[in-house]
Amino acid sequence: MEEKNLSKLRILVVDNEVFVLNLCVRILKNIGCENVITANSGKQALEKLNQAQKNFDVIICDLNMPEIDGIEFMRHISEKNFTGGIILFSGEDQRILEVVRDLAKAHKLNVFGAIQKPLKPDVLKLLLDNYKSAQTKKKFTPQKPITEEELRAGLDGDELQLVFQPKVKIADGTIMGVEALARWHHADRGILGSGAFIPLAEKVGLINDLTYTIYKKAMIQTGEWHANAIDIKVSVNVSINNFTLEGFSDFLVTTAKEQGVDLSKVILEVTESKVMADVQGCLEILIQLRMKKFGLSMDDFGIGQSTMEQLKRIPFTELRIDRAFVHGASHDSGARAILESSLQLAKRLNMETVAEGAETREDWDLVESLECDYVQGFYCAKPMPNEKLIEFIETWTGPH
Repeated sequence: MEEKNLSKLRILVVDNEVFVLNLCVRILKNIGCENVITANSGKQALEKLNQAQKNFDVIICDLNMPEIDGIEFMRHISEKNFTGGIILFSGEDQRILEVVRDLAKAHKLNVFGAIQKPLKPDVLKLLLDNYKSAQTKKKFTPQKPITEEELRAGLDGDELQLVFQPKVKIADGTIMGVEALARWHHADRGILGSGAFIPLAEKVGLINDLTYTIYKKAMIQTGEWHANAIDIKVSVNVSINNFTLEGFSDFLVTTAKEQGVDLSKVILEVTESKVMADVQGCLEILIQLRMKKFGLSMDDFGIGQSTMEQLKRIPFTELRIDRAFVHGASHDSGARAILESSLQLAKRLNMETVAEGAETREDWDLVESLECDYVQGFYCAKPMPNEKLIEFIETWTGPH
């Protein structure tokens, strides 16, 4: 945001100390913010929110306040569906601020800063410069849930499509592989993301059919790439429930070979929490798949319930670190600690590592400095259909 636009922001500052309120107002005025309202308690702030003729763009809120503290205040404004930005500040240590920031995000609040007192003009201005007004964002309208009948018709009618997100090798910036992601081409609603149909497929017992369809499509496409000298690996998400199906392992092998795909070019991604729920049941088949040279990837590492012993027992070749510990980790000591320890653990277990959700150069630079192997995220590329992927591969010159 350009400085001239700061004057247009409607800002509410909440703190029970008059000195801090006056200081914050003075700092805001000095950096170009002209429309600043103050409240000396959470209760008064809620009253001003209710009375306001126009919504506030930004709320700057202290955590330690009597009656309604900052944590309770966040819950209240979340219930009011506040869509502006939140900056938290406090005399508490940085770890507390980070935890509270995560709590605010869990409340679906747009948090773009958690800073310690005393307030510093340069830090506050940086946060406001990065502010993105809710009015400029694309409005999200919850989609009507897809029905079982629509899902069955879609599977029968070949409405399932795949898009591919490149996976980039950090050491030299080359594209080493892609993740295949399912999309639904709905006749009336257009393209639907996987969240619109995969949970339903699991609920109504169609996840097996869906997995078979996705995998087969991925192998057909990979076979075409390899036939045209595009030598990349493909990662496919596989439900843990499929591994105990009779003949599933043979299906994986046969389908790949029919399309001329070397099994070593296929990585099966399994969500961590689901694997850990039934280690004994899937361990045998996972080992057999590894012996056939399939890659095995533990997906979304860090958000499930794995233990070091379970990681040791299961023959994963790749650890995919969830975006919650990648994006913004350079400014989040807790996320960075988990990111660092995960990378160190993977290295000791001879596993390759993928940092998911890298969206900025800062994210890239951090995982590069920590010797992560691959990056997958919007900083390099969004998921795209095959035609766009081919064009992307041909024009890719490395991270900018």
